[in-house]
Amino acid sequence: MNIVILSRNANLYSTKRLVDEGLKRNHAVEVIDPLKCDIIIEKEKPTIYYQDRYLDYVDAIIPRIGASVTFFGCAVVRQFEMMNVFTTVTSDAILRSRDKLRSFQRLSKEGIGMPKTVFTNYSRDVVEVLEHVGGTPVVIKLLEGTQGLGVVLAETKNAAESVLEAFNGLQARALVQEYIAEAKGSDLRALIVDGQVVGAMKRQGKEGEFRSNLHRGGSSEYIRLNEQELKLAIKASRALQLPVCGVDMLQSKRGPLLMEVNSTPGLEGIEGTTGKNIARAIITFIERNRK
Repeated sequence: MNIVILSRNANLYSTKRLVDEGLKRNHAVEVIDPLKCDIIIEKEKPTIYYQDRYLDYVDAIIPRIGASVTFFGCAVVRQFEMMNVFTTVTSDAILRSRDKLRSFQRLSKEGIGMPKTVFTNYSRDVVEVLEHVGGTPVVIKLLEGTQGLGVVLAETKNAAESVLEAFNGLQARALVQEYIAEAKGSDLRALIVDGQVVGAMKRQGKEGEFRSNLHRGGSSEYIRLNEQELKLAIKASRALQLPVCGVDMLQSKRGPLLMEVNSTPGLEGIEGTTGKNIARAIITFIERNRK
């Protein structure tokens, strides 16, 4: 098969691993920067032009679209879909997952447990908002935040008020979320491929840091998910129609709670922690599902 990885950086760990595993399975694999693609819209003949050629020979794509290029990146993915090219994640699914509010609403309707969350239209009544989530401390998240950026822990009413006023002043929309103290700065990351959990790890934030992202100095360890955690991860991926994704959960007194679903999860942390060959699983998924 001819497989294209849509990535802006061919030297990233995840991109290189996918290339290596694809080549091992005797596929032709190339990395293409989606921002350098020209989308040609023509009656009954949608095409993509890249550098000096038309990409009319592609069998499957693996989108590795960064949050900062979501709009154009998804337009490129959508064009490949119009060309009947198989994709590990659809453009609509990426857009759904990147919109935190939309995805939380959808997940809530599916009966998936999550921390209490409030979204208001630049409300100045902070006390009322805090009451909805059980009072301080609270976690305040920008709708467009990613990789732990735009996420703030407000431990008091005054702190929450200051953060929300700052976000409101910037016209940056934010969610206010219940803080799960018993998680103690840790979370679970489950990696889903073809709708099944293929690896999981527990991430722990460094001392004094409530965010557990590995690139922020956190640590990780291999973990076997219990039945509740497995069911939540799989149900979340299906609800957002993401056959390949990372599902982040918190361990709470009332069971696992969904924190976020990532449509383009990194592979370095999960492969290094679990010893699982996630990149190979993604290539196998393409082989099994390509039309």
